Amino acid sequence: MKKNLLWLLVLLSLMAGYAFAQDSSETAKIRYLIGSLEALQGVTFLRNGGEYDAKKAADHLRLKLKMAGDRVKTAEDFIRLCGSKSSVSGEAYRMRFPDGSTMDAVVFFRERLKAFVADISS
Repeated sequence: MKKNLLWLLVLLSLMAGYAFAQDSSETAKIRYLIGSLEALQGVTFLRNGGEYDAKKAADHLRLKLKMAGDRVKTAEDFIRLCGSKSSVSGEAYRMRFPDGSTMDAVVFFRERLKAFVADISS
């Protein structure tokens, strides 16, 4: 009886995971967004008063994505829930480029998402 109950719980948890999973096109978009950040040379990611290189920033966003779980179903969800601001302080993430200019991360990610969608549409 206990074995049957255990198998039932495992099966139900797997089914729930599939029900909340991102579809493959949204997963590709999210990977592209994180990869776009990670590939930047000389950019400083500003988060909660700290300064991080692009690799560390990308790693942080992957962790936030994992922790967000099924709340992130789309690339827009990722931008809103993971890529735009600190869930601790509420402070907006910013990026400083080698020329000294800065940009809110939300703007960067939305621009990259538009470019990605345009590329796959053409």
